[in-house]
Amino acid sequence: MPRVRITREVHFSAAHRVFNPEWSDERNFEVFGACANPNWHGHDYVLWVGVEGELDRDTGFVMDFKDLKSVLESRVVEDMDHKNVNLDVPWMDGLIASAENIVVAIWDRLVDRMPEGVKLAKLTLWETPRHYVEYSGE
Repeated sequence: MPRVRITREVHFSAAHRVFNPEWSDERNFEVFGACANPNWHGHDYVLWVGVEGELDRDTGFVMDFKDLKSVLESRVVEDMDHKNVNLDVPWMDGLIASAENIVVAIWDRLVDRMPEGVKLAKLTLWETPRHYVEYSGE
């Protein structure tokens, strides 16, 4: 059977502060600029989740989109939407809340939740309409 990749898009709004707690405020502002603001800032994130697998002969699906949506809602959106990434998301504890660290942490939340025969292939996390990060588990 052919291998096909499907992609689901989800949205969440979250606040964060990008800073290294081991550095002074001056050093954080020097490296991270306004993103190091101690009063936080927020984004309307867009997450594209690509999974791949062989087409099921009985359904024609790689994975039912409603099942993928359910995993994304329970493992990512419920934890992140309208939350402070630095303070409210336990699986981000101890990480600098950069888009790069967020996408890797999301991968870790999803990779073992795929049904048998379905592989998490690629995540694309849009932090703004002008920039995004991608991660494929490597």
